[in-house]
Amino acid sequence: MNSASDQAQMMADLSRKGVTDKTVLDAIEATPRQMFLPDLFQAQAFDDVALPIGHHQTLSQPSVVGRMTQALDITERMKVLEIGTGSGYQAAVLARLCRRLYTMERHPELLKRAEERFKHLGLVNITTLTGDGSLGWPEQAPFERIMVTAAAADVPEVLLDQLAVGGVMIVPVGLDENDQHLLRVKRNDDGIETEDLGRTRFVPLVADGGDV
Repeated sequence: MNSASDQAQMMADLSRKGVTDKTVLDAIEATPRQMFLPDLFQAQAFDDVALPIGHHQTLSQPSVVGRMTQALDITERMKVLEIGTGSGYQAAVLARLCRRLYTMERHPELLKRAEERFKHLGLVNITTLTGDGSLGWPEQAPFERIMVTAAAADVPEVLLDQLAVGGVMIVPVGLDENDQHLLRVKRNDDGIETEDLGRTRFVPLVADGGDV
């Protein structure tokens, strides 16, 4: 595997698939995807496919990471919440774009490995928590941006309550994995605006009491 040429191909593919924000592309390019994968899947690190990372979780396709990050429209002064740390790849991309990232994961083993990767990459603006992501992180709210990396039955009200006025949340909605849509939700003074960004496919968002 020629990592340099494979990564260059991945970056070109991202641009062709609509990820055009230079700051987002730079953050993805600076984040070595192969570091976030088990050895078994290293050869596919730069393919535009979702890959298993254990605990029935997956590392999203680069194009999905790019689309979601671009839609979140982050600036370097923002405080961001991520629900579902997983391998830590999406968190590592977000951390390069915001002031402070708070990320939650329900599987302690996954979070421990992600923390080791953050340390190796020198990402010091990430705060982690093992816990039920469906409850959010009320002690640290409000957040200017929230990214949910698992599919909910509907836009989670608990997370909306933790979103600042003027803030944006990206969330996959739909428990049927063949009929999920990626939503961009903006909170205004008088309610929310929702934009459908198209079909997607994520594992379900699981609360301590079951799927939500």
